[in-house]
Amino acid sequence: MIVSAVSSIADAPEWATRLRELGFIEGEPVAVLRRGQPGGEPLAVRVGVSTFALRKAEAACVRVRPAAEGR
Repeated sequence: MIVSAVSSIADAPEWATRLRELGFIEGEPVAVLRRGQPGGEPLAVRVGVSTFALRKAEAACVRVRPAAEGR
């Protein structure tokens, strides 16, 4: 998957900026590596060569597209 966009939510407008600072920028490869149990949180996510733990609400701010899809 490839990051196609990063947005924020009304309750936390700073999340988009923070995610971009972590490397969630358009065109960067991204993969969900693991989901925590129970409830699937946190998500272990690799973006580029770095791995982060994200809550579902944070991860929902990142829009992705298939890696093979054209720009």
